[in-house]
Amino acid sequence: MNSGWRPVDPPRRPVLLVNPRSGDGAAARNRVLDRARERGVEAVTLGSGDDLRTRALEVAARGADALGMAGGDGSLAEVAAVASAWGLPFVCIPVGTRNHFALDLGVDRQDVPGSLDAFTDGVERLIDVGEVNGRIFLNNVSLGLYGEAVRQASYRDTKVRTLAETARRVLGPSGRIPSLRVTDDTGREHARLAVLLISNNPYALNGPGLGTRPTLASGRLGILALDAPEERQHAPGRAWSAPHVQVQAAGTVHAGIDGEAVELVAPLEFAVRPAALRVRISARHPGSSPSARVQSPTSRRGKAQHLPPVAD
Repeated sequence: MNSGWRPVDPPRRPVLLVNPRSGDGAAARNRVLDRARERGVEAVTLGSGDDLRTRALEVAARGADALGMAGGDGSLAEVAAVASAWGLPFVCIPVGTRNHFALDLGVDRQDVPGSLDAFTDGVERLIDVGEVNGRIFLNNVSLGLYGEAVRQASYRDTKVRTLAETARRVLGPSGRIPSLRVTDDTGREHARLAVLLISNNPYALNGPGLGTRPTLASGRLGILALDAPEERQHAPGRAWSAPHVQVQAAGTVHAGIDGEAVELVAPLEFAVRPAALRVRISARHPGSSPSARVQSPTSRRGKAQHLPPVAD
C-alpha cells in the first residue's frame, strides 16, 4: 500500500450508485447490489432514463457522507464531480469495460467484491482532477482522431478497427484534419494535429508501466501531441506536462472525455485541480498503479511514440 494513504473510519450514510449496463452487466455478475447492502451501503440502481449527475446530487443533498459509483470511467467522473463539490469521499467500484481509473488509483480490478471494502475497511487520500471548460475528468480528454472515433457507434466494441477507419478517413488524401492548435513547452505551435491527448497527471510513456500514471497527485496535466504524417519538418510529436494549457480551434470540437463523446466550444481551457478529490479504496488493494510500483519515471520531454489507453 502506497504511503500516501491513511486509515479512516467507515462512513455512516454511504450511498453507491450502480450502472447495471456497464461492462455488459458486470455489476450483476459480481452481485454488487447484494454485497453493498451486506456492508450497510445504500445501493441505487440507475434506470435507462436517469441523469447520473442529478441522481448523485440528490443523494448528496439528502445527507450521504460517502459517494460510490459502480460503472465505467465516464460514469465515475460524473459522480466524482459531485463528491468533489460536496467534499465527500469517493469510492470507485470497477465494473466498466476497461476501468483505467481504477488501475491508476490502485484498485484491484479483478476483485470487484473486495473493492466494496472501501466503505467498511478503507484508506483515503487526496488526488487531483482535470478540468476542461469547467467540466471535470479523471483520466483524459482525447481530441483529433480519438475525438472523432469515440463518436462512432462501433467504438466501444471494435475500438482498434474504428480508430483505423477514422485515421484513413481523416488523414487520407481527401480527409480533413480537425482544426486544433496548441503550443508545447518549447514554444513550438502544433497546428496540424492527428491526436491531442490531455490527461489528469502524465502517463508513463515507456517501461513496464507504459500507459498508466505513476501518480494522480503531481498537480500537473499530461499533454501528448502527435502531428499529422505530412508534418515532417519537426519530430512527429511531443509529450510534456503543465498545470494548465489552452487549445485553440475553429468552433465546436469533438472530444472524448473519459471515453464519453462530447462537443466542446473553443477555446478549450484545461487545468488541473490539485488535491480536489477525496478517494477511498480497500486497505487490501495495491494503492498504486503499475508504473508507480516499478518506479517508472514519467518523461516530460522527448518524442511521443506511444499512446496511453483512453477510457471506456
